[in-house]
Parts: sequence; C-alpha cells; structure tokens
Amino acid sequence: MRLIYVVISGGGKVGSFLAGRLLDKGHAVAIIEKDSAICENLATSINALVINGDACDHRFQEEAHVERADVFAAVTGDDDDNLVACQLAKVSFGASRTVARVNNPKNEHIFKLMGIDAISSTTVIAELIERETTIGEIITLYTMHKGRLVIVEVDIPERGCRACGRPISELGLPRGSVLVAVVKGEEAIVPSGEDILEPGDSVIAVTSLEQEDRLISILTG
Repeated sequence: MRLIYVVISGGGKVGSFLAGRLLDKGHAVAIIEKDSAICENLATSINALVINGDACDHRFQEEAHVERADVFAAVTGDDDDNLVACQLAKVSFGASRTVARVNNPKNEHIFKLMGIDAISSTTVIAELIERETTIGEIITLYTMHKGRLVIVEVDIPERGCRACGRPISELGLPRGSVLVAVVKGEEAIVPSGEDILEPGDSVIAVTSLEQEDRLISILTG
C-alpha cells in the first residue's frame, strides 16, 4: 500500500474520524479547523498537523502545504465552505484530487461539475481515499435503475429511539432497503440481522428514492 498525504478541512466528528482512520493506516494527515477548542483537543489526541484557521483562506492551505497533498478532503457541515475550499485547493495549489462531504444531496451535481468527488457517507469517504478508487465506483450505486437507488447515512438519535435495542431483522425495513454498514464510535461493521442498533450509531444504507423517507423514519423513530 502506498502511503499518502491528506489535508482535511474540518476537524469535527467527521474530520476526526477520517483523520484517525487514515493515521491508523500509516498515512500523513493535516487538519484545518476554525474552532480553537476543537484544535486543542485534536492536537492532544491525534498525531497530525493541526491548523487553527479557515480552509477557505489561502494562507491556511499554504500552511498545510496543500501543494504536496495527494488528496484534499473538505468534510465540514457547510456545503458552501466545502465547495470553496476544494476549488481553492484545485486552482491555487494544483490539488490533483479533491473529495468533499455533501450534506445536502441537492448540491451534489454542483460539486461534480467542478470536478470534485462528492459523497455523503463518512465511511465511504475514508474508503475512497484509502483505496484511491474513483468516485465513479461509488456513484454507480446512485445511478442503478435509472437513479432510483440512493445511499443514505442516518444518525441514530443520542436520546434513543424505537429502533434501538432491537435486532435489525425485527425493524421492518422497507423492501429493497439494505443496511450496508453501522458505525459504532470508531468501529465500522457490516451488520447482520442479529445486530442491534444503539444511540449514537451511524447507519449507511442503500434504498430506493420512494422508500428513503420511510427508512429514515424507522431508524430514527
């Protein structure tokens, strides 16, 4: 496996998870994060370059040496910031590969038009970077059956819900819906019917457009 250098915009739950996963594989990571408190926590918990600043600002990408990065990943909760940061990395620093978290699926086509790999699942982003695959392999799932299938990521409420504490086989998932992975803390598992969802879990599923709302309702209560 070739080791790579990845610059991550956003050090929150998604960014820290992604950084930790990449670091565990031996890759080099830099994180650019606006919140100073988050930066302080990251600086003491992971072995990465942590920069307190806005990744949409040229000087902070320069400090992170984006020009040397194999991948620039923008994973904040703001699609506009992710788009601007990726464009800056591409135009000003010649980043050959940019990956972005898309929080609103309606914005996905904008990222594609800009040549940015756009995906909504944190776990898939990690796999995308680690395996150096193309976004086309992931997007294939979106376009099956003329675009009638979608990948969704659902956070199980921290307060709990009706789906918690019950085997997945008993949840009554919509026909044609498949739970691809369940992220529990820093561990991702491929679930079976006997596995049980817990508050705070993140679920990645493939379902039809028609059943998406129903699936989310079942998983979140």
